[in-house]
This record gives sequence, structure tokens and C-alpha cells, in this order.
Amino acid sequence: MGQELMNHEPSSARPSWLNRTTLGIGLTSLFSDWSHEIATTILPAFLASLGAGPGWLGAIEGTADGLSSFSKLAAGHYTDRWKHRKPLVQSGYILTTLATGALALATSSWHVLVARTTAWLGRGIRTPGRKAMLAAGVSPDAYGRAFGFERMMDTLGAIVAPITALWLLHLTSHNYHRVLAWTLVPGILAALTFGLLVRERPNHRPATGSFWFGIRQLPSSFRKFLLAVGIFGLGDFSHTLLILFATQALTPAHGRAVAASIAVGLYLLHNIFYAAFAYLGGWLSDHVRQRRVILAGGYGLAVAMAVILVSGPKSVPLLAAVFALAGIVVGVEEALEDSLAAELVPQPQHGMGFGTLATVNAVGDFASSFVVGLVWSAASPSLAFGLSGVLFLLGSVLILRTP
Repeated sequence: MGQELMNHEPSSARPSWLNRTTLGIGLTSLFSDWSHEIATTILPAFLASLGAGPGWLGAIEGTADGLSSFSKLAAGHYTDRWKHRKPLVQSGYILTTLATGALALATSSWHVLVARTTAWLGRGIRTPGRKAMLAAGVSPDAYGRAFGFERMMDTLGAIVAPITALWLLHLTSHNYHRVLAWTLVPGILAALTFGLLVRERPNHRPATGSFWFGIRQLPSSFRKFLLAVGIFGLGDFSHTLLILFATQALTPAHGRAVAASIAVGLYLLHNIFYAAFAYLGGWLSDHVRQRRVILAGGYGLAVAMAVILVSGPKSVPLLAAVFALAGIVVGVEEALEDSLAAELVPQPQHGMGFGTLATVNAVGDFASSFVVGLVWSAASPSLAFGLSGVLFLLGSVLILRTP
């Protein structure tokens, strides 16, 4: 009888996975992504209006992404050493909101560089702590649904943002400064939602020791997992390259203007599949014995996507299949990588675990897009995507071999 009671109490006391904290973090991600993706949508045109070209755009985005990656690693280290993670995470959201809104005051490329990198610094500061708080707010058997829900909400923000940007451009007669000022509205909603809805479970066993000690303390199984993620990431090129590929493939039959419009529509399809399968993949992983099998399956779909790309598709249906597969892959990948990291790393080290995972992914994102673009230019897109397919396959095999 006593054993039955012991077995019953945890399940009856266990909170629902869609609790106040999960919902609050999901809504925060939606509003925050809505805010900074409005800025991202118009950033190229805004820089052009300031007299800056593609070189400045590349320098700004590269610097911002690099700073964000390393700030995630540092934030992961510190968030494990504090009893309360929430103030650090909320400060990251506030910093991102204010810096994105500050773009409205920019009158030169340097101003944009400072504002954008500051905004991305805020993103880096908040990410590991937010993920650690999300993992602490649900039971381990619901990690997939919780992280999948957060990714789904984040992607919905990315879907709504370009539509909002187009509406604001029309409303303001293409006044970029006024459009950028409007990013403060969803940004402030993000900070308020996080502050009012999210409840933190204090970290009663803060980690101690140096940064390198924290790295060495990460479990060996997690380091093997990072190796698999890193190898997959070396092939995981930016999916904006798919827009370029689709535009070039469709131009002979449809003309450049129509081809570009179709490519943008295909990318919207990509984001819809991304949002849907971030949650569906997470839900499915909570209902199988080994969560890694679902992630390996997602990696396997990336192999199928690469095979289609190697064949040189030129029809809209085939390209739609490519974009749909790409959306499924990134949705499953992001939800499941976070879920597996939360399982493999002890809770007191979650911040460091998530920060390290984010850095590995960032390095892979940069290297893969650079290499794929280089091979594409020097040889052919088929060779570039074929190389990615080999890395995708190797990554899926290594995931299945992760302890």
C-alpha cells in the first residue's frame, strides 16, 4: 500500500506540461520573435536607404550572430551559479527590445551595427536561462512537448512578422524609422509576459567552480551528443540559400520576378511546416522509448532533402517538397536537441549545457553556410548539397549511437 502511495503521489502532484510557465515562455518567444523579425525583414532595405550595401549587411549579421553565440556560453555558465535565473533572462528580453527599437534612431550603418549587436547580445544572455527554466517547469517525460511548443510559438512570430512589416510599410508610406519604432510594441509585450506569467523554480543547488571546470563536468554522453549535433550542423546550411536556389531554378520558366515571388511563398510554406513539426516532433518524442530515434529521423529527412536537391529540381511541386522537408527538419531538430540536452545534463548544469549546445550550433551554422556557398560558387549546387547530405547521414548515425 505504501509503495502504491509513493508511486501515485508524484504523478498526481506533477504539473501539466502546458502550465503557466510553459505558456508564458511560449507567448514571450512569440512576441519577442515578432518584434525582432519585423526589423530583420526590412533591414536590407533600411541599410540601402542609408547608403550601405551587402557588405555592411554581412558584417552586421555576422558580428551579431558571433557575439550572440559566445554570450550564450557565458550566460549558461553564470545562470547555473545563481539561485534565481529569472532576472538575468528578463534583462536579456529588455535589452533586445530596447536595442531593436533603437534602430529607429539610426542614421548611419555604424548605428545599425551597434544596435543590432546589442540586441543579439540580449538574445544570447536570455537563451540558456530561459531553456533551463522551461526544463525545470515540466517533468522529464514532457520535455518534447514543452520545447516543441516553445519553438512552435517562436516560429509563429517569425511567420506573422513579415506580414506585419509589409502592413507597417504601407501604413507609414515606407518610413523605415517609424516601422522600426513599432517593434517596441511586441518587444515590450514579450518582457511583460515573461515577468507576469513565468514562475521560476529556484535553483537550490547552484553550481560552483570556474568556467572550464563547468565544461569538464558536463557528462561524457552529452559530449558525444554534441559531436553528433556538430557534424550534422556542418552540413546544415542556412535555409535562406534555398530561396536563392528556388529563384534560380524557376527563373528560366517563370522569369526572375515571378520566380522570386514563388520562392518567398515557398519559404512561408517552410515556416508553416517548421512551426507544426516543432510541436509534433516533440509530442512524438514524449511517446517513444528513445527520444533520440525521433531526432535521428529528423536528421534522416535532411538526407532526403539533400538527395532531391542534388537531382536539380526545377518544378514547383518538387521545390515545395524540398521546402516542406526543410521546415520539418529544423522543427524536429530544434525541439529534440533541446529535449535531449535537458535529459543528458543534470538540472544544476542545464544553463551550461544549453549554452554549449547553442554555441556548437552557431559554429556549425556559420561554417556550413560558408562552405556550401563556396562549393556552390566554385563547382555546382549539386556538389554542395551532396556534401551536406553526407554530413546529415553521418550525424543521424552518431545520434543513434549516443548513450
